[in-house]
Amino acid sequence: MPAATAKQLWTCPMHPEIVRDAPGTCPICGMALEPMLPAPAEEVNPELRSMTLRFWAGVVLTAPLVIVAMRAWLMRPWLPLLPASAWGIIELALATPVVVWGGWPFFVRAWHSLLNRSLNMYTLIGLGVAVAYLYSVITLAFPQMFPQILRMRDGMLPVYFETAAVITVLVLLGEVLQLRARHSTSAAIRALLNLAPPVAHRIAADGSERDVLLAEVQVGDRLRIRPGEKLPVDGVVEEGASAVDESMVTGESLPVAKRAGDAVTGGTLNGTGSLVMRAQKVGADTLLARIVAQVTAAQRSRAPIQSLADKVSGWFVPAVVLIAVLTFIVWYFAGPSPALAHALVNAVAVLIIACPCALGLATPISIVVAMGKGAQSGVLFRDAAALERLREVDTLLLDKTGTLTEGKPKVVAMESMGQIPKDELLALAAALEQASEHPLAAAIVSAARERGLPIGNAGHFESITGQGVKGEIAGKAVALGNDQLATTFKVDVSRLAAAADAQRRQGATVMYVLVAGVAAGFIAVADPVKQTTPAALAGLQRAGLRLVMVTGDNQTTARAVAAKLQLDEVLAGISPEGKAEVVRRLRREGRKVAMTGDGVNDAPALATADVGIAMGSGTDIAMETGAVTLVKGDLRVLLRARRLSQATVRNIRENLWWAFLYNSAGVPVAAGVLYPFFGWLLSPMIAAAAMSFSSVSVIANALRLKYAKL
Repeated sequence: MPAATAKQLWTCPMHPEIVRDAPGTCPICGMALEPMLPAPAEEVNPELRSMTLRFWAGVVLTAPLVIVAMRAWLMRPWLPLLPASAWGIIELALATPVVVWGGWPFFVRAWHSLLNRSLNMYTLIGLGVAVAYLYSVITLAFPQMFPQILRMRDGMLPVYFETAAVITVLVLLGEVLQLRARHSTSAAIRALLNLAPPVAHRIAADGSERDVLLAEVQVGDRLRIRPGEKLPVDGVVEEGASAVDESMVTGESLPVAKRAGDAVTGGTLNGTGSLVMRAQKVGADTLLARIVAQVTAAQRSRAPIQSLADKVSGWFVPAVVLIAVLTFIVWYFAGPSPALAHALVNAVAVLIIACPCALGLATPISIVVAMGKGAQSGVLFRDAAALERLREVDTLLLDKTGTLTEGKPKVVAMESMGQIPKDELLALAAALEQASEHPLAAAIVSAARERGLPIGNAGHFESITGQGVKGEIAGKAVALGNDQLATTFKVDVSRLAAAADAQRRQGATVMYVLVAGVAAGFIAVADPVKQTTPAALAGLQRAGLRLVMVTGDNQTTARAVAAKLQLDEVLAGISPEGKAEVVRRLRREGRKVAMTGDGVNDAPALATADVGIAMGSGTDIAMETGAVTLVKGDLRVLLRARRLSQATVRNIRENLWWAFLYNSAGVPVAAGVLYPFFGWLLSPMIAAAAMSFSSVSVIANALRLKYAKL
């Protein structure tokens, strides 16, 4: 697995462009960086451990500090025991470790924000706590600097050590809760990492077995999988038969029967039978490793909707500092006595309550949870933009082969003009197609091998996009392809047309064999529709999507398949570039277009669509081009993906609404706008508690996505 071999990197949960090779803090927002790839096992986050220790130490010291600060009400019998100045020194002694040591990370991050000219939430926290603490220290050390009107009945100046300490403790509590919640968002990735077994049972050439670490498994190794064990890597079954639980890649709980020749995936769970497999993909090449890599990369991407929060945050912190300064000035010159105390307290309350951490977390946390949820459901998003756009799609373009059909076609008929026997036609076609990865090519090669036919080598091989292939075999010019290919080479195929149409009406694809510029016959290949396709398409239509088949196949064949599936529209005989042009045309008409495909010929359309959807059972280039991958190529998963997209955007909007509402209402209340009407003021301690609650509530709301029903 990549987690064991790749170098660990750290990134910011709010600013994924920040990547470091060691733990630290984000230079933009000051948040602690987190590992880009979670460890397979639960590990104690050093940042969480540090914040937890500071929090509990702060609680122990702040509790008696609050009691001392409220001594006039709670400690009246003991007041004569110490002079008034001594109580201030006790408050200083209790508050200093909390503020200086407990709040040190916040001051460091605030200082870095000033150096980097990137004001953030820690700028406000650091400034608010520092003002309250330093003012109290100065009044205690130099009381003669302040006018008599500011003194209390005992002759002492009011200090705010308990305010600084309580704010620090509450912010530490918020950090602890945030770190725990962020840690839990990686649970889906850790679950995927833990699917791969730590060891594999390797079978040596002499038949003996030895347990080896997963990292030691090589391509070509024969491995034994015992009943109830997880498959270590991707490969093919060589011996035995069993039912394998593939829910981790498909989201479907029903086991799949496996026997010799069937492909198996690492991380899936073997049933009651025993299997011997040959490893084909190991390490970072396995499907499980690629899923983990894609999900972790997608979790760090930014959704378009986040740009709104970014714009607001850009001017929000400077605006808050300005509001705090204005609040101080207004209260100092127009507020009730003691004016300085009121001005200080309200300015600090504004700084604390306005921390935009909830605004910054609103989108990233939802994205992280949704990506993990998608991976567990059998769908991978390349980035957050694809996750957001999928909900807007109203038109779905569907390739036929491998998307609607099994992608495992078989030769069902052959027709010869008489000059060349059918078996020789098949052998010539197989010689041309053996270099191709298209499912139809694989069917022809497989049929030739099943008949034991000798397959030669084709020279001067060339693939003609959207038409077929050509080459030279035993000195003869041979071509294989559709009607367009015959037209390109100006070959008359009219004598084969009736028989070809009969095959097409049954849903078969017909490929003409052209030898030395003459039609020698055709080969018909049929690809059955997937059992899950009709139900999936019916569900997509109920969801309001217009379904359009876009295929390079013949019109008759395409309509035969479309009639079974009750599609809205059929576009046949479309070249790969033609598919991309169909996408562009629909987009110009104002449609939001998704394209599904599994082959190299689908890549241009996948890249052109608003959302390209690749079938995981298809080619690598299709998966790399598509913004969404259905891991097992099941269109039913597309329904889940769309519902997840809708749920995620709704969740993000809820988070942003809450964060905007909180900050919009909190700042004026903290500034004291309600005081002239109701006599209400917001204590900085209450502001700190509200700020922490706001961040935690956003995270808690995002975590609800883990339990969304798709």
